Amino acid sequence: MKSFIKNISFTILAILIIVGCEDEFLDRTPIDAVTEGQFFKSVMDLEAYTNGLYGYIGAGYNDLGSDNISHHNSGSDIEKLLRGDINQDNIGGWDWSGIRKVNFFMHRYQNVAGPSEDINHYVGVARFFRALLYYNKVKTYGDVPWYSKDLQTDDIELLYKAKDPRAMVVDSIMGDLEFAATNIKDAPTKTRITKWSALALLARIALHEGTYRKYHTELGLQDASRFLNRAATASKEIMDSGRFAIYTTGDYQNDYRDLFSSLDLSANNEMILFADYDKVLKRFHNSQTVMDYEYALSRSLVDTYLKRDGTPFTSEQGNETKTFKEIFENRDPRLAQTIMSPGFVKADSKEPYRMKLSLGGYVQTKFFPSNEDGITWNGSYNDLPIFRYAEILLINAEALAELGTLAQTDLDKSINILRNRVQMPPLNMGTANAGIDPVLADRYSNAGENGVLLEIRRERRVELATEGFRFDDLMRWNLGKLLEDSQQGIFIPAFGAYDVTGDGVEDVAILNSPDETGPIDGLSNKEDLSKFYVSDNAFYLENGNNGRIMFNTDRDNPKIFEEPKYYYRPIPRKEILLNNNLTQSPGWE
Repeated sequence: MKSFIKNISFTILAILIIVGCEDEFLDRTPIDAVTEGQFFKSVMDLEAYTNGLYGYIGAGYNDLGSDNISHHNSGSDIEKLLRGDINQDNIGGWDWSGIRKVNFFMHRYQNVAGPSEDINHYVGVARFFRALLYYNKVKTYGDVPWYSKDLQTDDIELLYKAKDPRAMVVDSIMGDLEFAATNIKDAPTKTRITKWSALALLARIALHEGTYRKYHTELGLQDASRFLNRAATASKEIMDSGRFAIYTTGDYQNDYRDLFSSLDLSANNEMILFADYDKVLKRFHNSQTVMDYEYALSRSLVDTYLKRDGTPFTSEQGNETKTFKEIFENRDPRLAQTIMSPGFVKADSKEPYRMKLSLGGYVQTKFFPSNEDGITWNGSYNDLPIFRYAEILLINAEALAELGTLAQTDLDKSINILRNRVQMPPLNMGTANAGIDPVLADRYSNAGENGVLLEIRRERRVELATEGFRFDDLMRWNLGKLLEDSQQGIFIPAFGAYDVTGDGVEDVAILNSPDETGPIDGLSNKEDLSKFYVSDNAFYLENGNNGRIMFNTDRDNPKIFEEPKYYYRPIPRKEILLNNNLTQSPGWE
């Protein structure tokens, strides 16, 4: 960091402040360059400046690197870490430009003349972004240096400072968010940071930090309940506001998926903050790649969805050998609204889609565009949620469960509202605690005999699947070892041809090699089948000639999660050489 700062002038740093975003946050005053003498004079200057920070927040539409993914052709950074391919010498990061931009603002906004409530609004927006950027660093490195001012080349002591303790940094982050939640005003659009966005981020970070401290006892931080209480109260303030509601039209088979393919979320009451994409204004993203481009979803995720009667799918006899078509029968409707079920037809096609069995077969359709012209490279323009009310309900339920103060009435105001959208039976606290699902208990072994907490974790995985939360959840629960598991695809009874579109006619075939066509030789449509071969060395079947689809990379180069090392990323070695007061991340010394 020191070397970068020392090589920039004040003017260049100022210009960097107003880096434009290429997404939904418009209505910005275009500014090509900023100097201290001409800027920070009016409230409009504060608005223009903070508009340039919106590029630091965005929406996720995949769970790469987590146990929600069966196989990723290119391999995520997390997979590379687990396979030993990342170290102090080849990792990037340790970038402080975003925090520096916020601190540049914080050191100069006092020059502005105007109503204090207007000034404090934009100070709150700036502090919102500083909190967001800083907590991402805490999640990545643990202890980090805290800076509340933009550094100059003569700030030698600060440039060479050591890390500050996690406790001090997180308290500073929470201070930023408390100020933001108190001072940010409402906005006419949900694409702008509001008081409710600040409370949502506060609740999200408080839950993460509270559970991280609870389950990572090696930190020696005994105040997890302080953060869990704040997660509960912040989420409850949003719930009590009456401003938000779970989106439903009564169409339980489509409402959930429609949230993530909508071209206009502006009037959707579930949105607290969303990213507004637009074809006319050429604001696009690439969510069309979620569907069978380089990855598929995991059997572990599929098995998590309950049956329609609210009982665990994994408790059903023979669940391990259910075929692709059978797996969707009598299940939580969110399963078929997240993962492609038989008969799914893309908007740019007339024929049901045939999945790539080489990726596992469980194809993500959540976030896939429902409009034909959105299915093109970097051409998707369905709006994307950043903070949605469903997450707030989940935060509230989990925080109360972790505190031991959860009541059935709390579940009825949170988890059961989510289940009601898809007409699933409500979660009953007594029933969950009396009949703990052994699969969940084994997966989340540190949850103890808390059956309702296990079910809340199930609900979180299901409701927020593919939205980018799963990896962070495993990290805060101290369950990184789950990332070692070899994830699996669909069950294949034997080499041969199968109907995966639901029309009764075989569509795909899985064979040992192109030379071993015996299982399909008698079929009249043999040439029309989409064929996948074990001999291509991308995948294999669990039991040789049958079983779940498995992946050669997991067998040949298993993932290993080193504890506590892999809960953090290493600081690039060159940064420590430049500043010998920096210490390496835990486990990377």
